[in-house]
Amino acid sequence: MTHHLLTGKKGLIFGALNDKSIAWKVAERAHEEGASFVLTNTPVSMRLGTINELAKRCNTVVIPADATNVADLENLVTKGQEHLGGKFDFILHSIGMSPNVRKGRTYDDLDYAYFQQTLDISAISFHKILQVCHKQDAINEWGSVVALSYVAAQRTLYGYNDMADAKAVLESIARSFGYIYGREKNVRINTISQSPTMTTAGSGIMGFENLVDFAERMSPLGNATAAECADFVITLFSDLTRKVTMQNLFHDGGYSSMGMSFRAMKIYNEGLEYRDVKNDLRKIINK
Repeated sequence: MTHHLLTGKKGLIFGALNDKSIAWKVAERAHEEGASFVLTNTPVSMRLGTINELAKRCNTVVIPADATNVADLENLVTKGQEHLGGKFDFILHSIGMSPNVRKGRTYDDLDYAYFQQTLDISAISFHKILQVCHKQDAINEWGSVVALSYVAAQRTLYGYNDMADAKAVLESIARSFGYIYGREKNVRINTISQSPTMTTAGSGIMGFENLVDFAERMSPLGNATAAECADFVITLFSDLTRKVTMQNLFHDGGYSSMGMSFRAMKIYNEGLEYRDVKNDLRKIINK
């Protein structure tokens, strides 16, 4: 169902790789809601993914850019406005990658060069995008910028590694730039803390399938899907949320407010019962 929430709005979407990507789902929904936008990803990601298919479906173009490279971003923002015939009304930052995670390095054995890359790709790129747009005056009054985060910015989650630090930096950038952009241009900047979602990037996290299962059992409403996240992003791009800014908004089925759920405790108790049975059998065998 469409509501024409973005009719006439122009945007820039970072991070669509394939149809599992949240950015991909956002682009589809933005197109349905009447927006025009430019897609972008790194040249490497474009070769690995299917973003050109998405561009055809949404009647738009893909402008390659490395979000960690200021010159690339300057070119992207300039050409993006030229293609759309005006400034942006919305921007999505859906970028995240940790070389330490990909290489299996644990948090107490990080490669610091990789760590710098994690921060640059997953968080500092957000600052670079905002700074380039600010200097070019590339976002319209009452525009909206959204970046995707995760609850690991506030809580320690096993296996999330240095991406947790990157998400914490990401959320801080949203607040700091949100103040500047808000006071000067009424532009709002928010982050969405999404449920663990089976994207190409997410699947690289150690034990990710178990994390998804745990979050599903903990969340009263269950995990939010990529498509449901896209719906939420669209509301933040729309004029319905004009006074929402500098917030980290949890979109996780209630997970972030839970301590323990019945469904999660049930699995834990079953595990304890299984352990007790094993111990009893071991005692019998050893007699």
